[in-house]
Amino acid sequence: MTADEIADLNRARGALARQRNAIAKRLGGIELAPVSMAEDLSRVLLAIEAVDRTLTAEGQPYMSPDLSMDG
Repeated sequence: MTADEIADLNRARGALARQRNAIAKRLGGIELAPVSMAEDLSRVLLAIEAVDRTLTAEGQPYMSPDLSMDG
C-alpha cells in the first residue's frame, strides 16, 4: 500500500470518527432515541474497526494525532 493510500485511510478514519461523535451527541440529546440511530452508530463503529484493521495489517496502525505528536 502506498503512502497516499495510507493517508487516504487515515483521512477516512477521521471522517468516520467525526460521524461517530455527531451521532453520539445527537443520541445523548434525545430523551427516547430511535433504534435506527443506534444502528447507524454501530455501522460507523464497524467501519472504523475495519479501517483500523487495514492500517494495522499494513504496519501503519492508527495513532491519534494527539498521541503521535508526543512521541
